[in-house]
Amino acid sequence: MQFVSLQFLAFLMGTIFIYFIIPKKVRYIWLLLASMAFYYVVSGKFLVFLIAVTLVTYGAGLLIEKNIEKAPKTAKLCLVLSIVLLVCLLGYFKYTGFLLETVGNIVSLFKLSDTMPVVNIILPAGISFYLFQSIGYLIDCYRGKIPAEKNYLQLALFISFFPQITSGPIERAGNMLPQFKEPKDFSYEAMRDGLLLMLWGYFQKIIIADRLAVLVNKVYESPSSYTGTVLFLATIFYTFEIYCDFAGYSCIAIGTARIMGIKIMDNFTQPYLSESVAEFWRRWHISLSSWFRDYLYIPLGGNRKGYVRKLINLMIVFAVSGLWHGAAWTFVVWGLLHGVFQVLGIVLKPARDKLVEVFKIDRDSFSHHLLKILVTFMLVNIGWIFFRADSFGTAIYVLTHMWKVALWSLTDGTMFTLGLAEADVRLVILSLVLLVIVDVLGKKGIVIREWIVAQSLWLRWLIYIVAIIFVVTCGVWGPGYDAATFIYSSF
Repeated sequence: MQFVSLQFLAFLMGTIFIYFIIPKKVRYIWLLLASMAFYYVVSGKFLVFLIAVTLVTYGAGLLIEKNIEKAPKTAKLCLVLSIVLLVCLLGYFKYTGFLLETVGNIVSLFKLSDTMPVVNIILPAGISFYLFQSIGYLIDCYRGKIPAEKNYLQLALFISFFPQITSGPIERAGNMLPQFKEPKDFSYEAMRDGLLLMLWGYFQKIIIADRLAVLVNKVYESPSSYTGTVLFLATIFYTFEIYCDFAGYSCIAIGTARIMGIKIMDNFTQPYLSESVAEFWRRWHISLSSWFRDYLYIPLGGNRKGYVRKLINLMIVFAVSGLWHGAAWTFVVWGLLHGVFQVLGIVLKPARDKLVEVFKIDRDSFSHHLLKILVTFMLVNIGWIFFRADSFGTAIYVLTHMWKVALWSLTDGTMFTLGLAEADVRLVILSLVLLVIVDVLGKKGIVIREWIVAQSLWLRWLIYIVAIIFVVTCGVWGPGYDAATFIYSSF
């Protein structure tokens, strides 16, 4: 049951209807049942695994709280053992095949053996997300930020809450558990805001991302068949594809929860308008980047143990972030690239400051801000090449050939031979223009949802109706369409 399906919309309407008509004190039980049912449909027998993870997390949290004052070493041992167990579970399902493949390549390189075992381990849906939520909960219990949850069902709901379980955002128990304990009354304003968020998410996903995916997949299947200009555009298109795909999912998840009066943290805030790679990671996948900051970077020492150690910690965090995203060395390189970009930004800051002083550059000027946005965007775009490519060979080929400009590719009809009809290409380009406008306004503090709500009744409803008709009629629907392929659902 994917978000982009009539089945999900029917499930959501039924869940919300019952949620608001039953007594508040049992609403969390209903949400837990709905979440378990959702996960069973998505991942089948792995529901048992999810329940086992919640049991481990529940028991470990109680043991940590019980011993934190009387026997702090026991509490720390319990924390370490539970985290090691959860990480090993993630490692088994996600990285066993990757490790065996790596060992096999090394063995083949030195001609030590001709055969290596091949494993095919099915990855439980959302495992990277809900295991990180469990680990964050246990660390917060150990740090004394939150009390250990005594009600197993409420903790299970926190870990399995259906809008976010398959692709986040990766939430914190301190934010979610109080909302489950004290549910809100039905609010027309919350419902309207949630539905508008969902509508924007569907626009990003089925109008933009799924169309761009057709173009990107066509080029990346055989990059040597295309000119540099097409390769360059394909990388740009993928940059927007992954943004619209993941941000679209997040908007649908956040909007779904908002209808029920539950607030989930924002996951994206105009990331492609960032003026540095460091700022990009404060705006992109915020729930994950803040998780790594709080539960890995700071425990490693953060910036408290000297300049060199700070740079090393950054590289470690981004290497782990790359590996979290996928079991392949291309993902690790992607993470390391972002680490290198940030390290270079820190190391070269004195030189950049000196250049600004010598050439009397106005850092508040529009041109200076625009230049920094463009440079950051291109650095992020280069990183996405390794994220998207199936192999190093493909990534290196695209990276080295995409700069060979052949502008006639934009006017000779080549763009209409990449799997999309001319009308679809023009539609997705216009939609990207709209996306950029909305993001620019958002960075300036103008929230389109709030602007729409502030309009007169007739105009407001006209916008609602036109937007719904546009998404329904122009969205990628119908036979043969695979709505299951949210990019981050595979992580």
